Amino acid sequence: MNNGVNGTSSGALRPTEAGVLPIERPTLHNVVVSRIRDMIIEGQLPVGARIHEGQLGQQLGVSRTPLREALKVLATEGLIELIPSRGAFVRKLTIKDARDMLDVLSTLEAMAGPMACQNASDDDIREVRRLHNEMLAYYQSRNRLEYFKRNQLIHSALISLAGNESLALVHEILQTRMKRIRFIGDKTDESWAAAVRDHEEMITALEARDGVRLAKAMLDHLSGTWERIQHAI
Repeated sequence: MNNGVNGTSSGALRPTEAGVLPIERPTLHNVVVSRIRDMIIEGQLPVGARIHEGQLGQQLGVSRTPLREALKVLATEGLIELIPSRGAFVRKLTIKDARDMLDVLSTLEAMAGPMACQNASDDDIREVRRLHNEMLAYYQSRNRLEYFKRNQLIHSALISLAGNESLALVHEILQTRMKRIRFIGDKTDESWAAAVRDHEEMITALEARDGVRLAKAMLDHLSGTWERIQHAI
């Protein structure tokens, strides 16, 4: 009888029998949505550009049906505009659009900071730190897209820890619509380094459970975001 970790025996429970849920495999739909979203964020699909379904479908190796469904999802996220009789276009944000959304995000994050420090468990805080460390690793390797994804996950995690579903819903909508311009806002080494310093302060405040400090750090970060993106729009 083999009792090793990698061994099997007639009495061993299979994962589903033991109550362990199988790992969810990404669907084609989710993969296509994610890939097009990345192309918009990175600028491979330029702002204001019309999306040629046949050409993009061929590039991604998918038919028009999953492609169109993906475009509908991205339209609800505010990254794409679907114009009747004209097609799909990469949405362009004006300076006013960005300023208005950052104003609302600032209010939401200022509310969320103290609530997150109060509600978060030690495990929650360790998970945010883990995401932060991953983000730093991508920063060191200059992998901007993966760095950006961890950056956004950290913001979402902090909001989630506040425990207010309505706050989290509005924040997620606005954060998604801001993805492209926040990505290009960290284009220079100086602005990127400044964003990393902001995140270091946010994580330190969270670990200290200092809600006032965390709220200030999040507001300062969004203020710096405005300085970084307004010249990039």
